Amino acid sequence: MTAPIRPRAAEPARPPRTGGRGLLGRPRWFMTLFATDVWERFSFYGMSAILVLYATAPASDGGLGMSNGDAAALYGLYLAAVFVASVPGGWIGDRLLGSCRAVLYGGVLIGLGHVSLAVPEHAFFHPGLLLIAAGTGLLKPNMAGLLSAFYAPRDRAGRDAGFAVFYMSVQISALVAPLVVGAMGETVNWHLGFGLAAFGMALGLLQYVRGSRHFGTVGRAPEHAATPAQRTRVLWGTVAAVAALAIGYGTDAALGTFRIAHVMALTGLLTVLVPVLFFWRLLRNPRLTRPERVRVKTYVWLFLASALFWAMSLQGGSVFSVFARDSTDRAVLGHTVPASWFQSAVPLFVLLTAPLFATLWKRAGDRISTAAKFAIGMVCMGAAFTVMALAAWQATSAAGGRVSPLWLLLAFLLLAAGEVAFAPVGMSAATAVAPATFVSQMVGLFWLAGALGGGIGGNALKTAGDGSPSPAYFLVLALAALATGTALFLARRPLARRLGV
Repeated sequence: MTAPIRPRAAEPARPPRTGGRGLLGRPRWFMTLFATDVWERFSFYGMSAILVLYATAPASDGGLGMSNGDAAALYGLYLAAVFVASVPGGWIGDRLLGSCRAVLYGGVLIGLGHVSLAVPEHAFFHPGLLLIAAGTGLLKPNMAGLLSAFYAPRDRAGRDAGFAVFYMSVQISALVAPLVVGAMGETVNWHLGFGLAAFGMALGLLQYVRGSRHFGTVGRAPEHAATPAQRTRVLWGTVAAVAALAIGYGTDAALGTFRIAHVMALTGLLTVLVPVLFFWRLLRNPRLTRPERVRVKTYVWLFLASALFWAMSLQGGSVFSVFARDSTDRAVLGHTVPASWFQSAVPLFVLLTAPLFATLWKRAGDRISTAAKFAIGMVCMGAAFTVMALAAWQATSAAGGRVSPLWLLLAFLLLAAGEVAFAPVGMSAATAVAPATFVSQMVGLFWLAGALGGGIGGNALKTAGDGSPSPAYFLVLALAALATGTALFLARRPLARRLGV
C-alpha cells in the first residue's frame, strides 16, 4: 500500500532539462525516484514478511516468544502507526523541509530502524519498529509529492503514467522481498533477514543521494512554508507531547509496571481519535458549502467501510502468516517452503488481476458507482475469509493438522482481487468527494481509515483468544465483510446521489 498523494496548491517547478535519459527512456530524475522506491519497498515488505514469524518464534529459536494474538496486534498497530505518521510527515515536507530533504531524512530513519532490528538484542526491537514507522510516514507522502511536482498541473496523463509505473514497482518489490528476506530470516538467522532489509534501504539511499542532482530546484524548498508563528506553535506542541509521553512512560517504568502493551494501547487510541478529530475539524470549517458538507458526512460511511476492509486486508501479513506456518503443508520435493514466501502471493495476484479490473471499470464507465466498486471489494474480502474458514475447519481433522497450500493461495487470490477493486477506487473517491480546498485532508482521511483498520484488525486475534486462528474466527470476519458488501450494494444509488461519484 502506498502513502497519500498530496496535491499542490501552487504551480510546481518545471522539471530540469538537464540530466539526460536513463533506462527505459525515462528521465534520470524519474529513474532515481523509481530505484529509491523499489529498494525502500524491498526493505519494508521483506521486514514485514518475517515480523510476525520472528515475534512468535520461541526464544530458543532466536525469536521473541510472543503469543499469536500479541504478535498480530503488534503487526497491526505497527502498520497503523505508519498510516498515522504519514499525516505529520506530509506536513513536515510541505511546510518545513521540502519534499527532497523529507524523503532523505525519512530514508535515514528507516535505515536506522532496520539496523536496530538486525542487532541480535531484544532491546533494539521496538525502537527499530518506531524508527521505521516514523521514517516511512515521512518518506512515502513526500516521495509521492516529489514525483508529482515534476509534472505540469495539466499533464494528467503523464502524471498518471508515472504513478502507474511506481505502483508496479511496489508490487515487484513486494513479490521479491519475502522470497529473499524470508529465506534468510527463517532458514538461517532472523537478524540476518532484517540485515538484508537494512542493506536494501542503504542501496535506496545511495541511489537517491547520487541521483538527486538531477532534480534541479524541484522539492528543494517547502511549497507552502510555515510562518514563524506556525513553526513556534508546532514546536511547542511537539515538546509538550514528548514531555507528556516521557513523564507518563517514565513513571510507568519507575513503578515497574511498564509493558510494551501500554505503548501499543496508545497507538490504538490514536488510530481512533485522529480520524474523529479530522472529521470534526473538517465539518466545522465555515468555508464548506452545504453540498460539500453533505458529501463529507456521507463519506463517513465509505470511511467506516474502508476501516473494516483494511482491518481484514492487513491480516494477510499476520494471521495468514500464522496459518501458513502452523496449518499449511509446506513440504515440496522433500524441502519445507518458508512460511514467509506466501507473502509474495498477494503482489503476484495483484499484478495478474489489476488489468482485469482496469478493463472492467473502463468498459462500465459511470454505470458502476463508487459504492458498488466498494461492495465488490468487500465481497472479495469476505470470500477470502470464507475460504480460510473452510481451510481452518479442514485443518482440525486433517492428518498433522495441515492442509493443502492451495487453500491459502486461493484466499490470497481473493484478497488481491479485493485490494485491486477497493484501494485505487477509494483513493479516487476521496479526491472526488473532497471540497475544493481540502483535497489533501480527504486523502489523509482515506489513509487514516487504514490506520483505524490496522488497530482494529491487529487486536482481532488477541480478542478471539490469542491462539491459532480458528474456523469461527475466519467465519465471523467473512460474514462481517459480506454483510458490509451487501449493504453497500443495496445503498449504492442513494450514496451515489449524495456523493456525486
